[in-house]
Amino acid sequence: MSSDQEIRDFLLFHLQSIMENDIETYHATTAEDLTLYEWWVTPHRIDGLPFHDFMMTENANRGAVFGEESDPEEKSNTRLDLANLHIQRYESTAIASYTMMISTGLPTGVKVVAHNESRVMIKQAGKWQVVHVHKSPAWSAPHTQP
Repeated sequence: MSSDQEIRDFLLFHLQSIMENDIETYHATTAEDLTLYEWWVTPHRIDGLPFHDFMMTENANRGAVFGEESDPEEKSNTRLDLANLHIQRYESTAIASYTMMISTGLPTGVKVVAHNESRVMIKQAGKWQVVHVHKSPAWSAPHTQP
């Protein structure tokens, strides 16, 4: 298996755990000292796993998936795509950058939400873990604050 394929497979496994609100797999694929920037949540860094634990638990309680803004009863299907995936590997560190697209089938048609994302992963004791995530809008955001 190529290095890029190994990292791609790990990344998709990790992201699927988030989509499915699978906290056990999310913890197994994410470092406890995770740092992340999620532009639509706060302009500040978020540290650790509790933030996503809460989000995934609440999404699971209402039968929703990550990124779904509609009523879970209305959706027919959801899919995840990584456009322009680029992987950089440096020994036991890898960086994946891409545009994440989440498509949801609704009675009114398909709705797609997208954002740009980078995930930094390290390999320790033979397993990969995500240590940092940075997300930004996939649309032309103003450089200066409105």
